Amino acid sequence: MTNARDFSLADQLDATRDWEDEDHDADHDADTDADTEFASGYADEPDPEEPEESVGAMDLAERHALKRVAGLSTELEDITEVEYRQLRLERVVLVGVWTEGSVEDAENSMAELALLAETAGSEVLEAIYQRRQKPDPATYIGRGKVDGLREIVAASGADTVICDGELAPSQLRNLEDRLKVKVVDRTALILDIFAQHAKSREGQAQVELAQLTYMKQRLRGWGGNLSRQAGGRVSGGEGIGGRGPGETKIETDRRRINDKIAKLRRELKAMKGTRDNKRAQRQRNQIPSVAIAGYTNAGKSSLLNRLTDAGVLVEDALFATLDPTTRRTTTADGRVYTMSDTVGFVRHLPHQLVEAFRSTLEEVSDSDLILHVVDGSHPDPEGQLAAVREVFAEIGADKVPEIVVINKADAADPMVIARLRQREPHCVVVSARTGEGIEQALAVIEQELPHPSVEFDALLPYERGDLLNQLHQHGEIDELEHTGAGTRVRGRAHEELAGELASYAV
Repeated sequence: MTNARDFSLADQLDATRDWEDEDHDADHDADTDADTEFASGYADEPDPEEPEESVGAMDLAERHALKRVAGLSTELEDITEVEYRQLRLERVVLVGVWTEGSVEDAENSMAELALLAETAGSEVLEAIYQRRQKPDPATYIGRGKVDGLREIVAASGADTVICDGELAPSQLRNLEDRLKVKVVDRTALILDIFAQHAKSREGQAQVELAQLTYMKQRLRGWGGNLSRQAGGRVSGGEGIGGRGPGETKIETDRRRINDKIAKLRRELKAMKGTRDNKRAQRQRNQIPSVAIAGYTNAGKSSLLNRLTDAGVLVEDALFATLDPTTRRTTTADGRVYTMSDTVGFVRHLPHQLVEAFRSTLEEVSDSDLILHVVDGSHPDPEGQLAAVREVFAEIGADKVPEIVVINKADAADPMVIARLRQREPHCVVVSARTGEGIEQALAVIEQELPHPSVEFDALLPYERGDLLNQLHQHGEIDELEHTGAGTRVRGRAHEELAGELASYAV
């Protein structure tokens, strides 16, 4: 029998200890090589100074600072975790009623409704429309179609239905009762977008006034909540301050809304006085005004930035800017005029908005020239022109001289541009993004601006340089000659300035 070699655990562990040291040295050398390879020295250099951003760029960054995120749950999986709440996109189904026009018109209208819904912060799941002579007075799409819509809502998991039209309070109530989800119409959707984008104090007051006017006739409570009587010594009711026994909660809420509407109208009236004073000062100084108006997302703010370097917010979204912006600029010969960006229009613009934004829209009706901007790349630019001109007629701006500006020429079909040129002879084609046609547009604007009508021929003393400066800014000079007695000037001016020049007439 052969004797086996004695086995020792301590000896075996000592023999393997060198393996760990070799692996550690190899890993350390690899890390050292990696650090040496990626050490570039750029981290030690200071970052170059960034250019100063415009006001519009900062507004756009602020608007995008918090976005709704799709697909993220707000529920806690573990109570020991930190609670993170994410904004979830509202899941919507679009419903339309096609009463007139072609199938293409109906699809364009639904596509615009989808853009409105996305702008408001929604995720569009389905879009359906029905051919009818007129909307159903009870349920908008007909009683039988409501059952099919309820199945679509249940299958898609939608929590909101948006109708492409203005619903009566009864239609809204009937649809919500049968669909068991929230139902909003086109008017409420546009008001919601305006509420998100209004920045100035006047704009926020105008949007709130429009929302309260719309909401007043659509108050509704769950169950009998708004039907309870509150008066006398009811515990938790109105008591003193109510109109007495028998008044329901819905009546009290409607009265409070009326009080709020009256307060907002008083505030807007005071703000309108400030705007009127500025407008009167421009008119007193005979400064011509140009208003940029048109369909929403047609590129009005981009055009204002291109023409005047205004630096206002620009975003590829519907109703991106609501607050009017006015910039002072000059013609090639030195005449001063103002250019104003206004709120965009849309098909079936709610009357509540037209009334609430009346003081803002007066910038269009009181202007000397309107730049009517239309999106040349839109599927239906003629429909945009017609919709905007309907609003022009409603606010009394249909008599103001108009120049049609076909924008987005770089993305438009040349056949569509040719068709619009034939339809609108007094038009210019531009691209606010690339600068194409801007020089031609400025030349047309300067030609269409109102010209002074009173001719003059005066010899101004050299100490009256103020009059000569006013002539350069507000008049038209045909001939200017410096003589020993003064400056000989011939041209045209408005009546007030011509009256001051009368004492120096030759």
